[in-house]
Amino acid sequence: MARKTFIAGNWKMYTSSAEAVKLAEALDAGLMRTDVDVAVFPPFLWLTIVAETLGQSDIAVGGQDCHAEKEGAFTGSISPAMLLAADCTYVILGHSERRHGLNETDDVLNKKLKGALAAGLQVIFCIGELLAEREANKTEAVLDTQLTAGLAGLTAEQMTKVTIAYEPVWAIGTGKVATTEQAQTAHAFVRAKIAKLFGETTAEAVRIQYGGSVKADNAAALLSQPDIDGALVGGASLKADQFLAIIAAAPK
Repeated sequence: MARKTFIAGNWKMYTSSAEAVKLAEALDAGLMRTDVDVAVFPPFLWLTIVAETLGQSDIAVGGQDCHAEKEGAFTGSISPAMLLAADCTYVILGHSERRHGLNETDDVLNKKLKGALAAGLQVIFCIGELLAEREANKTEAVLDTQLTAGLAGLTAEQMTKVTIAYEPVWAIGTGKVATTEQAQTAHAFVRAKIAKLFGETTAEAVRIQYGGSVKADNAAALLSQPDIDGALVGGASLKADQFLAIIAAAPK
């Protein structure tokens, strides 16, 4: 089954409102591929203006996180419905900076995932191991746990709205990149695990992105691997020329 490449840009806690608009305009003007799905994830405050800037563009917009509940007394949180109201299609859940920086557990992320899907959002669900876990040969055990617990209770139909992003934590923002062999091996394991949980048909359809210091000069090699279906890009997504070059590197 041919899976459409999906390139996503996580802007994290960067950009001013003016910078966000300028970046969105440059991406819209420079995007030459219609055979690649593209989405950007600005800070919450800029979601509406970025969505308005992109207008009828082929570039989708998403939130960097959301709460599990529809509404409530959750000071500082954003609901799935609020993201939809800001013209978001996607949400990122389980990014390592939230798993390890903000101590979000597999159970919390499972609730968020279910809440986002129930509201009608598509989800990029992030998984990945720490350097110590990689060095202790625990990569597959960590991924197994994160997938089993994180996706618990989901149906095969719901999985059609989920993209998995494999992000080795030791490669995020460090300049280190998993070798193509390391990345492909991890992605193949993830696909095999999804097959065990949801069946071969679902596993063949689910897109699995690689994230971790993806740049224009390594994107082509990573994206050429059989089980790597796209990239979740951090720093390089803040420069229009670099992000567009990553998109251009996707196989045709």
